[in-house]
Amino acid sequence: MSNPIITSLLDTDLYKYTMQQLMVLRYPTAQARMAFRCRSGQLDIAVEELQEQIEWLGELRLSEDELNWLASLPYIEQKFVDWLSDFRLKPESVSVREQNGELAIEVTGNWAEITHFEIFLLAIVSESQCRSQSEQESETVGMARLQSKIDFLKANLAADGEGFRLVDFGTRRRFSREWQQTVVETLQLQIPEYFVGTSNLSVAMKTGLTPVGTMAHEWLQAHQALSDQLHSSQKDALTVWLKEYAGQLGVALTDTISMKAFLRDFDTTLAEAYVGIRHDSGDPIEWGEQALMHYQQLGIDASHKQFVFSDKLDFKRALQIHQHFSGRAQTSFGIGTYLTNDMGFPAPNIVLKLVEVNDKPVAKLSDNPDKVMCQDERYVQTLRKLFG
Repeated sequence: MSNPIITSLLDTDLYKYTMQQLMVLRYPTAQARMAFRCRSGQLDIAVEELQEQIEWLGELRLSEDELNWLASLPYIEQKFVDWLSDFRLKPESVSVREQNGELAIEVTGNWAEITHFEIFLLAIVSESQCRSQSEQESETVGMARLQSKIDFLKANLAADGEGFRLVDFGTRRRFSREWQQTVVETLQLQIPEYFVGTSNLSVAMKTGLTPVGTMAHEWLQAHQALSDQLHSSQKDALTVWLKEYAGQLGVALTDTISMKAFLRDFDTTLAEAYVGIRHDSGDPIEWGEQALMHYQQLGIDASHKQFVFSDKLDFKRALQIHQHFSGRAQTSFGIGTYLTNDMGFPAPNIVLKLVEVNDKPVAKLSDNPDKVMCQDERYVQTLRKLFG
């Protein structure tokens, strides 16, 4: 019997709880289905091993200390904490099988009750795959690579590092839980002037770092089914979020359907209310220039807006982006696999996304064709036609 990979319900990203809070308070009866996809080839993981890990998840509960820590976050409501005190994951919601030589995972059930499976299952798959690939010296290799990256960043920011902000976004595709903790503690120790937080709640609680995050594609995707009109779904999702978190958690994700479609919905009211936007696909420079033009057309000074970049970044690319937008917007960088799973062999590129809400298809179209996620091609064509 293997040891559990996930040992705390806080070992996940902040936005899982901020989204779940709204699921519980606003959409308590919504039903959903999520599906797994590996973008990087075949995985070497036994179905039985995954099923065992999923059973372990059903044993987890939030401790009193964890509940109190969550309650201390200014945007978490006590009635949600009370709901969480009885919350547990239901392993029977997850189907795992091998199909045509590939791993097939689906999660079905009440949306609020299954949402956490996304990050947990991805972290489990990633660590299981890495165990099958790694050798004893993997962490030695990883630390040498990490130190080289830190030295590069220090050298290049020594003259002008003003405004450069770095956040750990590495939970879902990490080498291991222990390695993510090591990476975060190393960054916190060596570059505290640039390293400002982590998306992982358990790590944030242990290190005293600020938990960082707002919404995921899941939130905007779901409103394709929850909104009264499909054409207003993005705007509805952003508006509902604002009503709950006005003045907090104010970074909007832009590429659920496409940046162009997002900007058409991102009117003056929303653009002024949200403190910034997040890039997750497509060319980051082109994306940022589109955003700057949009703010200018709305008569909004973008120099005080946050541009959060989070798509397959390394330090070299992050520095290029930061320098390009210096003085025109406030940049920050959520970096994942490059930090938490660079151990000398390829890390798995895996996702687990919403594909259905209340028996209706939902999709992520993205600004990168490789990131399109939907199980209903006719629905994809409907979205493309409706949003141009």
